[in-house]
Amino acid sequence: MRFYDREQEITFLRDTRNTSNTVARFTVVTGRRRIGKTMLIKEAYKDEPFVYFFVARKAESDLCEVYMEEISEKLGIPTLGHSRHFSDIFRYLMQLSQTKNFTLVIDEFQDFFRVNKAIYSEMQDIWDEYEKTSKINLVVCGSIYSLMQKIFKNKKEPLYGRNTGELRVKPFKPSVLKQIMADAKPDYTTEDLLALFSFTGGVAKYVALLVDDGALDKDAMIRHIISPNSTFLNEGKNNLIEEFGKDYGIYFSILSCIARGKNTRSEIEDVIGKEVGGYLTNLAEEYELISKRQPLFEKSANKNVRYELDDVFYSFWFRFIFKYSYIIEIENYAKLQEIIGRDYCTFSGLMLERYFHRVAIESGAFTRIGRWWDRKGENEIDMIAEDELSDRVTFYEIKRQAEEVSIGVLKQRAEVMLQATRAFKKYKIAYKGLSMDEM
Repeated sequence: MRFYDREQEITFLRDTRNTSNTVARFTVVTGRRRIGKTMLIKEAYKDEPFVYFFVARKAESDLCEVYMEEISEKLGIPTLGHSRHFSDIFRYLMQLSQTKNFTLVIDEFQDFFRVNKAIYSEMQDIWDEYEKTSKINLVVCGSIYSLMQKIFKNKKEPLYGRNTGELRVKPFKPSVLKQIMADAKPDYTTEDLLALFSFTGGVAKYVALLVDDGALDKDAMIRHIISPNSTFLNEGKNNLIEEFGKDYGIYFSILSCIARGKNTRSEIEDVIGKEVGGYLTNLAEEYELISKRQPLFEKSANKNVRYELDDVFYSFWFRFIFKYSYIIEIENYAKLQEIIGRDYCTFSGLMLERYFHRVAIESGAFTRIGRWWDRKGENEIDMIAEDELSDRVTFYEIKRQAEEVSIGVLKQRAEVMLQATRAFKKYKIAYKGLSMDEM
């Protein structure tokens, strides 16, 4: 699959590089694994050579040997000979950048923790010494979000406050997914598009795997994902066990509950059998994997709370692959494919709501977008989109099929919401149904 989108991100990275012609720049690029951080950086800087260091989990001296070869090849200059310490190489590059502007990219930056934790302190000392006279464009990126946050956001860490910019790489927007489908399968249906969103969440690597394999309809996607040696089967474990460490078991159980619709604290604790408040806080604030959702205009910070997995792919992975891992263990892939097909309409219906929320966000037409539900769970509104500049608000009901939408029921629920919250007085109110027809 060719490179798609990222125009704003590329502009930011190129503008930062241009600024480094006169003043040192230190940019942190974050984003979940498979989101396309490395490809983005390479695309942004493809017009001129840049020094690229990958932090493999090996001895520091072995890394240094590879790094010195990279410097010589990309910058076309002799290096400082043999070195066993990264600090020597970094000091050399910072000194060189006083007279020569260039870009240095350090990928999987958080893995220096495994190589030599002292590297961060050494980099801080060297950066502080040369920053004001340097012309380097330093870009570091990492996939383990909690560690990258620790390195740059924890006041006790040596590199706290040293970066001059930050870029968070996010999944493809709905408009980009539509363009990808149009290029790969010009006759695609809205069901194909919804399946691509529901199974990948717009994560670049997952989209590319399906597109490159020609798996462009729902059934073909399911067959690709649930098959021997599929990349998708171990993604949750590969991506998250290292984030969670020894407590990954309890975190996985919580995420599995949320993915299956047990999305209140009491429901989760009933399933798991223990208090989970601290774990939920960590998942929301430290790992940023879930969000604490409340109805619009809820006054209490702790009432009527639901938790939601922010990552659509993880919603799918925990809902089907983690839940039915015992089926994968006996290699009955056909049976799991059948289960996913059976439950697909219900699951994709929930993902369709996520899709239209992202469409509304991408449109830039609204100042507030959210949901509403009452405390009894009897009235729920799928999406409310407000534009306070024009005093307009639209209430939406979202269903897979257009004939399932009832504007009359939506108006009744909206009336309950308006009476309960006293919101949107003097607003122009509209009611709309959304289905796959509007994708």
